[in-house]
Amino acid sequence: MNAIYEWIIGPFQYGFMQSALFASVIIAMTCGVIGSYVVLRRLAFIGDALAHTSLPGVVVAYLNGWNLFGGALAAGVMTALGIGWMARKSTLREDTAIGVIFTAMFALGIVLMSGTQSFRDLSHILFGNILGVDRTDVWLISAVALVVLVVLALLHKEFELASFDSLQAEVMGIHTDYLRTTLLVLLAFTVVSGIQVVGVILTSALLVTPAATASLLTRDLRSMMIYAAAIGAGSAVLGLILSYHYAVSTGATIVLICTGFFALAVGVQRIRQHRGERR
Repeated sequence: MNAIYEWIIGPFQYGFMQSALFASVIIAMTCGVIGSYVVLRRLAFIGDALAHTSLPGVVVAYLNGWNLFGGALAAGVMTALGIGWMARKSTLREDTAIGVIFTAMFALGIVLMSGTQSFRDLSHILFGNILGVDRTDVWLISAVALVVLVVLALLHKEFELASFDSLQAEVMGIHTDYLRTTLLVLLAFTVVSGIQVVGVILTSALLVTPAATASLLTRDLRSMMIYAAAIGAGSAVLGLILSYHYAVSTGATIVLICTGFFALAVGVQRIRQHRGERR
């Protein structure tokens, strides 16, 4: 029993593991909550797009010696506003606008990155560096998460109605276009925070997979958010423990555990359906 306890608790006796724990749990829970809207609105592609479009902001900040988080945030917010504006002002569908801006911004980031002296200097942006998160990063991530969650709580009814029935929301006087843009900006904040934890490549998985798993377990939006946050946080803790003991990539391990929970939820749903058919 003591050996099991030590196996679970042991990794967190170190300061860098404690910082990684707080940062990953906060990001995972925030992604789970806002990701519920992403899954509900069928915008699974947006997380991947915003994560990749932050790349040029990171490279520009790196080349000029600026704060990388600030550069990524600026690029992410600009992308979110651009997607919202293009979807409102043109006949393009939102997913088309996302695809156009996503590819252009990511290509710009690659071009800028190719001019740097060393790819390794920016590799942590692509793959994450959760074990390098310090207490300052934790406070910054916590502040971003607090802002995102407070805004979501204040506008929950509007977001919920617009997600289920946008026409009804318009009839009730809710400006769904501005609401959509607000959600995109909040997603940009969340995604940029997540980049520090799991990197550009895996951030979209944290945003979508826990929420998708929760959607298989419940139809109630509030319950879905709670389940998604719990699945994300649990995956973060398990991922840290396993990656510590087996010396593998932490971000990738967290995402694989999330995927395992999704597979388990699919299995549970199939069993429920099979029992329902037998009855």
